[in-house]
Amino acid sequence: MKLEADVLNLESLAHGFFTRQGGVSDGIYASLNIGLGSDDTRHSVLENRKRVADSLGVASSRLVSPYQIHSADVITVSAPFEDGANRKADALVSATPGLALGVATADCGPVLFADPDAGVIGAAHSGWKGAVNGVLQNTVAAMEALGAERNRIIAVLGPTISQKAYEVGPEFQQRFMEEDTGNERFFIPSETPGHFMFDLPAFITARLEALGLQTVADLGLCTYADEERFYSYRRTTHRREPDYGRQISAIALT
Repeated sequence: MKLEADVLNLESLAHGFFTRQGGVSDGIYASLNIGLGSDDTRHSVLENRKRVADSLGVASSRLVSPYQIHSADVITVSAPFEDGANRKADALVSATPGLALGVATADCGPVLFADPDAGVIGAAHSGWKGAVNGVLQNTVAAMEALGAERNRIIAVLGPTISQKAYEVGPEFQQRFMEEDTGNERFFIPSETPGHFMFDLPAFITARLEALGLQTVADLGLCTYADEERFYSYRRTTHRREPDYGRQISAIALT
């Protein structure tokens, strides 16, 4: 099952913020787990990725995703990765039709980008580290290098852990305050003394809005709270489960 953003429903684009529904995995991975780094069976993960590719109208070999490391690194792609290629990055951009760019998440923010006029797309995995260090800015810069213009770029944030579910310690909050005291607006006190609830979606969208893009949208969906539709790393951690699935958000030029 995939969710779509109205602002990306354009003839030149295929996209989806895929849920955990509609796949073949079972147990804690039920059912559309696309995480090659999980302990799910490889056959199930590959079948799930094929279903995602089919939904986007591309061959499964043309659904490409990075090896995510919570960095600010972006790779420009024009074809599927060759065996042994360095895929370590947290965002991809392309101007190649028929190539789907996907990022895996399980609480972090998936952001899909498009400049339909220029025929340039991007997909970024933005946890707090990536957002602080510039993965969103770098994605836009890489799109501009392919001919995009930021005042035409649409960016949509997909399912992400919400502030109600994201408790952090004082050292976490202090890191943000040292960067910019204005970041105080993304924190509210939690029920645990000295701790805070962090608004990751608001932080990501604020970073996007500061870039001067044409449109910034947020689906407003929480991965932690909606267990039926989404995997969540934090929910898994709280339950002390051995592993967790990953959902994918992907975009392609048709």
